[in-house]
Amino acid sequence: MPAGITADAGSGASGSKSAEAITATWRAESTRLVGALTRMTRSIQLAEDLAQDALVAALEQWPETGVPNNPAAWLMTTAKRRGVDSIRRAENLRRKTEEIGRGLREDDGMPDLDAQVDFIVDDALRLIFLSCHPALTPEARAALTLRVVGGLTTGEIARGFLVPEKTMGQRISRAKKTLTTARAEFELPTGEERTRRLDDVMAVIYLIFTEGYSATAGDDWMRPDLAREGIRLARMLAELAPDEPEAHGLQALVELQGSRIDARTDADGAPVLLDDQDRGRWDRLLIRRGLTALRRAEELAARGVPVGRYYLQAAIAAQHARAATPADTDWSRIARLYDALAHAAPGPVVEVNRAVAHGRAFGAGAGLTVLDAVDPAALGDAPLVPSVRGDLLERAGRHAEAAAHFDEAARRTRNAGERALLDRRAHENRSFDQST
Repeated sequence: MPAGITADAGSGASGSKSAEAITATWRAESTRLVGALTRMTRSIQLAEDLAQDALVAALEQWPETGVPNNPAAWLMTTAKRRGVDSIRRAENLRRKTEEIGRGLREDDGMPDLDAQVDFIVDDALRLIFLSCHPALTPEARAALTLRVVGGLTTGEIARGFLVPEKTMGQRISRAKKTLTTARAEFELPTGEERTRRLDDVMAVIYLIFTEGYSATAGDDWMRPDLAREGIRLARMLAELAPDEPEAHGLQALVELQGSRIDARTDADGAPVLLDDQDRGRWDRLLIRRGLTALRRAEELAARGVPVGRYYLQAAIAAQHARAATPADTDWSRIARLYDALAHAAPGPVVEVNRAVAHGRAFGAGAGLTVLDAVDPAALGDAPLVPSVRGDLLERAGRHAEAAAHFDEAARRTRNAGERALLDRRAHENRSFDQST
């Protein structure tokens, strides 16, 4: 049930139909609904409360009256009316009553949503930018984005990031208070500020996707629902910012990487590495969508609009998507793209992945040379560096050393699925070394 509401939605087919309609409407329209209400009330908390009130009303009324022809407009009308009623009860906010109530046609209980909200797309984009305000921490941005933009419940978000629901609720509540204290404006930033904030928005969406695609902790190798929510948010951003090539690059990246989700585990849930995956299980629809988004980014780039890290990473993912078998992968092209990425967005994670690409394109020795230049302390206790070093050493035939590094990576990871994979690779290399 959307937004954490649980109620008796009626019995039989009628109740089931109304419950499904509420869930579908909330998932499709919550961003626009909360965004429009935030613009009207200038309060993200009040906007969420009004949206929740409208959902409760839908749960109570739709099983009896039937699902309205325009469910989104019904919710908007109900939320606006409750907002007007609430503000009327506050004497010092009578002026806002007129602002919110203006244009509400009392003679028509179901006005068209487009007629009520003139800037519905801008409202959704404003809400995304607001939830990724620079006053918030990255963790708070991700949580608030999933709550007010993604429409997920606090419990769903907590499960996605493996924290108690109470902790996540407090994190979201603090984020809203921080926005109020910072007097965050519900306006689209312009110029350099817009560029900086768009980078923050894309970083949060990619964080959500990657946490679902490769979970940092817990028993599961992936959390597909969280990854798919990241894909949905990336699509939304690309639709709302059609002239931003990096937004299309981000969409392409998560669509292409997300196409592999079903193939990344075997029947027992154990992780499956890229070269060992059954490519017939890759989602061809996601690949087509990803390649289409990548072409859109390329078209914008051809007009002189600069591209960056997400476009380049999507171009790398496209090389894998286009390869029918692992042997068909153009690793030389991938290595060149990583070289460009290292120039555009330098950092230790990029360098480690560049080492993988160079190792596959030019031999394990070339990859180890790139990896040796990475500061071991740059990634702290993360398992990435020892796991990649183990892979390169394995390819170089240095199995005893590879086993030691896989052991080290296994000790560092907090994800049970990844630990099992690393332990297996350490055992295989140790066994190979002992047999020779």
